[in-house]
Amino acid sequence: MTKPTGNKKGRPPKSDIAEIKESRSVGRPKGEAAIINEYKLRMLNSPKSAKVLEAIFDAALNDEHKNQAAAWKLIVDRIAPVSAFEAAKSGGGAPQISINITGLSNPSVDAVEQVYDVSDVNIKDLDDE
Repeated sequence: MTKPTGNKKGRPPKSDIAEIKESRSVGRPKGEAAIINEYKLRMLNSPKSAKVLEAIFDAALNDEHKNQAAAWKLIVDRIAPVSAFEAAKSGGGAPQISINITGLSNPSVDAVEQVYDVSDVNIKDLDDE
């Protein structure tokens, strides 16, 4: 009689599955989200953040400022993101294409005969005279 080699058939225990799931890294590394959140908190809590926002608004409102367009873009992207307009435009569903072709109901072609009066011409050279 042979002894089992350790390869069990059937479903593995839940503890083995949990260990495998924890060891897999899907998506972002676990530390990256925490780093981003810490950076956001640091920016919001900084006493200089109010000055930065004020400088951006001043640049946006100053017609003579060389970076006025960039300041407008920063402000508009934060206040009214483009994704909100895209969702509203498409109606929440898939984009649709609509093509309407209209034409004449009774096309007609009129033939007109043209007569040209052609006569023979004699050409003489003026330089020879």
